[in-house]
Amino acid sequence: MTRIVVVTSGKGGVGKTTTSASFCAGLAMRGHKTAVIDFDVGLRNLDLIMGCERRVVYDFVNVIQGEATLNQALIRDKQLDNLYILPASQTRDKDALTREGVERVLNSLKDMGFEYIVCDSPAGIESGALHAAYFADDALVVTNPEVSSVRDSDRILGILSSKSQRAVKGEEPVKEYLLLTRYNPKRVAAGEMLSVKDVEDILRIKLLGVIPESENVLHASNQGIPAIHLKDTDVATAYQDVISRYLGEDRPMRFIDYEKPGLMKRLFGGR
Repeated sequence: MTRIVVVTSGKGGVGKTTTSASFCAGLAMRGHKTAVIDFDVGLRNLDLIMGCERRVVYDFVNVIQGEATLNQALIRDKQLDNLYILPASQTRDKDALTREGVERVLNSLKDMGFEYIVCDSPAGIESGALHAAYFADDALVVTNPEVSSVRDSDRILGILSSKSQRAVKGEEPVKEYLLLTRYNPKRVAAGEMLSVKDVEDILRIKLLGVIPESENVLHASNQGIPAIHLKDTDVATAYQDVISRYLGEDRPMRFIDYEKPGLMKRLFGGR
């Protein structure tokens, strides 16, 4: 059975599209036929991070409006044969998405045998975000460890619990997962960031993973590859752990504790 996963946040700039890219790639790396859809009409950043921006001919809106077929618009990932990207339009208005059109595309992807459909939602509660959230089975709520980001995520949880298709039909609620990004244990210890426990206490949803603050995320974006492909980095390891937990495997939570550098490390240039 196909699972529709929305990657969402209340605030922009928290690493949501970075997460969408690594999450869909991670599922495909585990052998699952996966599609990822960019719902951010007018901006279109997902194809840049996925490294397929020069291969975009048709987009999500073209398919919804009958200007292209789904097969024409889907782009196969360069590194993973079982991963496909459906890019957003850069020139259309956000109102170009309709609930009926989105549902038709999702049903077509299901008929094509996709096991997971990852929806990269715009931040906030605009129409694209509401369409992405409406059809979700699972939601990855991406937040940074700061008060404003967590507060806005709480608002998104309210929308998921009241305005999703599952809520409207009285079905089993959307499964909600917390993904904490740009986490820096040293800054947490200094009182400059909320701790994992602080965020969990506020949002009260299952913690799926903690992604450490790292320059590798920017390097990956500039190279046009999802961060999960960066071998031997903390970020890639963290996203791999996220995939394992999402698929029901047990993984210890890493990258959350700050270890003070020892004397020798401080004397000889350690941070």
